[in-house]
Amino acid sequence: MPVLKSDTLDELDLQVLCALEIDGRASFSRIGQVLGVSDQTVARRFRRLSAEAGLRVVAVRDAAALGRDQWMLRLRCTPDSATVIADALAKRPDTQWIGLASGGTEIACMTRPRSPGEHDDLLLGKLPRTPSVVEIRAQQLLHRFYGGPTGWSRKFGALTAEQEAALRPGTWPPAGPARLEPEDEPLLAALERDGRASYPELQRATGRSESAVKRRLAALLASGAVYIDVEYHSEVLGHPVAALLWITTSPAAVHSVGEALATHQEVAFAAATAGPSHIVVTAVFPDTAGLYAYLSGPLGRLEGVQHVESMPFLRRVKQLTYQRPR
Repeated sequence: MPVLKSDTLDELDLQVLCALEIDGRASFSRIGQVLGVSDQTVARRFRRLSAEAGLRVVAVRDAAALGRDQWMLRLRCTPDSATVIADALAKRPDTQWIGLASGGTEIACMTRPRSPGEHDDLLLGKLPRTPSVVEIRAQQLLHRFYGGPTGWSRKFGALTAEQEAALRPGTWPPAGPARLEPEDEPLLAALERDGRASYPELQRATGRSESAVKRRLAALLASGAVYIDVEYHSEVLGHPVAALLWITTSPAAVHSVGEALATHQEVAFAAATAGPSHIVVTAVFPDTAGLYAYLSGPLGRLEGVQHVESMPFLRRVKQLTYQRPR
């Protein structure tokens, strides 16, 4: 796979970022040992990435592993209301990956309901009663081809296969069954704020013993119910342009097209969907010329692709858990 280039981060920055995507709770000393630098150097680079790249390490509940429905929403709004609605959606704990598109009149939003009630409240309650929402289109995610625990920065090729293997947690691949218990909520809430929270901090947040916290977190990560992810601004990696691509294929080609898309260096997320289109993709580019080159080149030439609707983001409002400032 071709190695991507960043204009603003150096090789070590990319290596640290990639290491954290593989194991977000890895100690600075462990990362430094694998990369051949000191733990103080890793700590400095971590602080730089946090300040300049918006780096945050957070826990994510894996809806696919937990067998929970997840939806991509497209909301067409009146021109003067989209920003307000997007900001309100970003404050909800059952949403992620929110972007403004179509000149600021359309919102794209991925749901992450923690219960069936949250899902019904959003799709059947709040949104239909919002007068400024002109149209709601919802497509259920059926199968993830790329994304989730597999991060986009790994496509930069910053780490060798040996370094990736040395950083990968010993519980990989996850071993089920994946499930969450009500008593996990304080632990998850703390990790959703800071995925690198120390065990003493998690002990104080949960009221459980440090050994109990260690065992439960290890079990959650081993089952795949939860994974530790990173969020950051793709702009500092030289890729400020992002777009949702709604792809229609022949039914027999859905899986082969999805698997091929997962290998494309521009693709940060790809999933099969139920609805008018068959696959949804989040892709990132250095500029609009890069978007055009991808649509007319690698994607346009992909066998089985029948139709593509591109939806460039005017502004990304929310990533995993964090509402981005305007």
